[in-house]
Amino acid sequence: MSKSKGTTMGLTNRSGFPRRTNDTTRLIITALLGVIFGFFIGVSFPSDSLSKINFPSGFRSRYDSASIDARRSNTGEPENRESYNIPKIYVPTNPRGAESLPPGIVEAETDLYLRRLWGEPSEDLKKKPKYLVSFTVGWNQRHNIDAAVRKFSDEFTIVLFHYDGRATEWDVFEWSKTAIHISVKRQTKWWYAKRFLHPDVIASYEYIFIWDEDLGVEHFNADKYIHLVKKHGLEISQPGLEPNNGLTWQMTKRRGDREVHKYSLSLSLSPSLSLCVCLCLHIFVFL
Repeated sequence: MSKSKGTTMGLTNRSGFPRRTNDTTRLIITALLGVIFGFFIGVSFPSDSLSKINFPSGFRSRYDSASIDARRSNTGEPENRESYNIPKIYVPTNPRGAESLPPGIVEAETDLYLRRLWGEPSEDLKKKPKYLVSFTVGWNQRHNIDAAVRKFSDEFTIVLFHYDGRATEWDVFEWSKTAIHISVKRQTKWWYAKRFLHPDVIASYEYIFIWDEDLGVEHFNADKYIHLVKKHGLEISQPGLEPNNGLTWQMTKRRGDREVHKYSLSLSLSPSLSLCVCLCLHIFVFL
């Protein structure tokens, strides 16, 4: 009787032990899989993304406090919560739309100096021009423009505004390869000046010439002209035209008895302007 009972108990022990082992194994495997799954979820979901989720205000404040406390405990920082109040950047002197950028990161002005497309910085301009001359041109006046451009030294940046849309043809002239070409059909000189000779673009030039395409330049010398402009302190000027050469305004006629003659108020057809005048004209005159 006892033998049979012992046998029964032995069978019960042998059959129960494997069952408990399997349950424990499944529990361990499930726990490991949960840890691995949670690790990958945490890696793919950065902590800073939590700031973009609209948590309730109470939960959000507790989360922020816990994050700050955790960083402080890891780095040994003192418990000074005011040090975490990061000020917002607002620079009212920055251009509109860029007020939130740090001061000094925004460049308010540019220029029309040509830059290299590739290569070394030393390949940029060896000499930066001090003056700018622009012509509003059509292809039919190419020979007159060619003669006019040759009157200007490398102290001048050459800008051509093409009202007929023909810009590539001008490459037949060697100087055209280093000129600035802007092509918009059927617009006036002042339309181009308003949009492409903005004060922030021409700030690096001392004088700006805004000339027509048919201006006679047989007796014109650009360097001597600049000398006279500076000598007499002229803010708005134009080379004198031959008095008997077609229809000429009285104010623009050349007078042989003096170097310059002045009118109290005028804006000539082909003016040469100081930078200061360009700033005023851009605001009050250009349409």
